[in-house]
Amino acid sequence: MKIHELFPYLCVSGTAAAIAFYGEAFGAKEKFRLTETSGRIGHAEMDFGGFTLMLCDEFPEYGIRSASTLGATPVTLHLHVDNADAMIERAVRAGASLERPPSDAFYGERSGTVRCPFGHRWLIGHQIEDVDTDEMQRRYTALESGAG
Repeated sequence: MKIHELFPYLCVSGTAAAIAFYGEAFGAKEKFRLTETSGRIGHAEMDFGGFTLMLCDEFPEYGIRSASTLGATPVTLHLHVDNADAMIERAVRAGASLERPPSDAFYGERSGTVRCPFGHRWLIGHQIEDVDTDEMQRRYTALESGAG
């Protein structure tokens, strides 16, 4: 059996506000949304430069809770862009909180981390060098031992 695509699907507290934020912060475009008569958004999709992010409001009756309600998220979304510094600055201006400012990393990327107002962690980076797997492991081991 072949896998065709993988779509991140985030539950947020306030999908309409999240759609607006992700548009302002990351330049994503709303594709569509399905709204219940109560106003709760059951499903929405956004285009992140040709990649789809799915969103929904909370459905506590099905055990679907947002990162904000849980107070944590075990997931990091990695957004690869042309200029991480500029995108991080844009996201912070739009209301994200800066968790880790941009810096150059051992794996050949300049990246930083923000948390959106909906509790999700976004690692935003751009490539600064090609690093093969062996060199990446060497750098990682040196970093772990304090020598890097």
